[in-house]
Amino acid sequence: MQRSFLIKSLVLLLALVPALPPLSAYDLGLLLDQNGSYENTADTNELSYTGVLIPWFSTPLNDWGDLYIAAGATVEYGQEEWTMVPELLRTELEGRWDVIELRAGRIPYSDPLGFIASGLFDGARVTYDTPRGTWSLGAWYTGFLYKKNANITMTYDELGLYDSKVDYSDFANTYFAPRRFLAALDWEHPGLKELVRLKAALIGQFDLTGGEELYHSQYLTAKLSIPVQSFVLDLGACVETMEVSRNFQISFAGELGIAWYLPTSLDDRLMFTGRFSGGTVNDTVRAFVPLTTQPQGNILKAKLSGLSMLNLDYTARLQESFSFSLSSSYFVISDMRTYDGIPGGRDGYFLGNEFYGKLVWSPVSDLQIRAGGGVFLPMLGNADPQGGLLWQVELRVSLALF
Repeated sequence: MQRSFLIKSLVLLLALVPALPPLSAYDLGLLLDQNGSYENTADTNELSYTGVLIPWFSTPLNDWGDLYIAAGATVEYGQEEWTMVPELLRTELEGRWDVIELRAGRIPYSDPLGFIASGLFDGARVTYDTPRGTWSLGAWYTGFLYKKNANITMTYDELGLYDSKVDYSDFANTYFAPRRFLAALDWEHPGLKELVRLKAALIGQFDLTGGEELYHSQYLTAKLSIPVQSFVLDLGACVETMEVSRNFQISFAGELGIAWYLPTSLDDRLMFTGRFSGGTVNDTVRAFVPLTTQPQGNILKAKLSGLSMLNLDYTARLQESFSFSLSSSYFVISDMRTYDGIPGGRDGYFLGNEFYGKLVWSPVSDLQIRAGGGVFLPMLGNADPQGGLLWQVELRVSLALF
């Protein structure tokens, strides 16, 4: 069924191509992204490499829109094995008519908080600008995305699918992300009362996998940003309702951020971010579960579900082409009964502290080199105080060719 729908969609797209206006100008480019890392996991040391080759094409469509197409081929080395995975990346048809904008294809979307649903999705989104803010309505499908980049792990079955390898003899069942339908109504005001930037969204996702235990969820979320002199205060909250095997459940998550742009000769910033997601209290109040998994650490890579994270980050730009950042993140379990994203035992609520540093050098606009490294210390918590260190060093080089 999924393969048949994809074929019909491609036929429809090809049928529309002759109706497009002539391409008066176009741009072609190639992005090379290479990332190598060496890390100590819970079991062993591991060397891994990821190389991505991304050709892209863009062109204006007369005076009403733009067309952008990008694809990628990813070569990975990990666990002493090489793999190669093709992928259709951002592929977007954009149209603009006065105060209305339409985007269709494989397009980006992110919720106001950035940790509920974020990434590329297949569908369409219409945006309408008004004096009282910008409204947008979108609808997307996830079943054609590559599972590793979609990062959808709402259930244990989906987590197993994510961790499995792509089998080209069973491509349809091992490559694609879980089949879910996503819809979102967003509103944003850039300067309410000439001071507050406010974002709000009503998001719903519906399980189309056809399994016995379907997982549907809805999210009501809002975030406000208040700049005060050299400070910026961010406050965000989310209420999630879920229907799991026809049982109604509810959960909560929130975020607090304070950024201080320091009065120094450097272009530097000190930022505190606190994120909270509830755990299981009873049969009705359950652990918070986002649609897409956004790792909350660089080493631990914790999922924000039944977890809280406190982060302090310092970023400075020493010169136009060189910057660095240092961060400290502490992780706390909201409920030991529902969280399973850490190595070792769970004797207490405090997981430990992660320290991470990163250097970014961009000598020219088309080249960026990033070097980073850090360590996670479980002995600074009581969940697994006897656990071993987790550490990682990595180097990433991105080169754009036009």
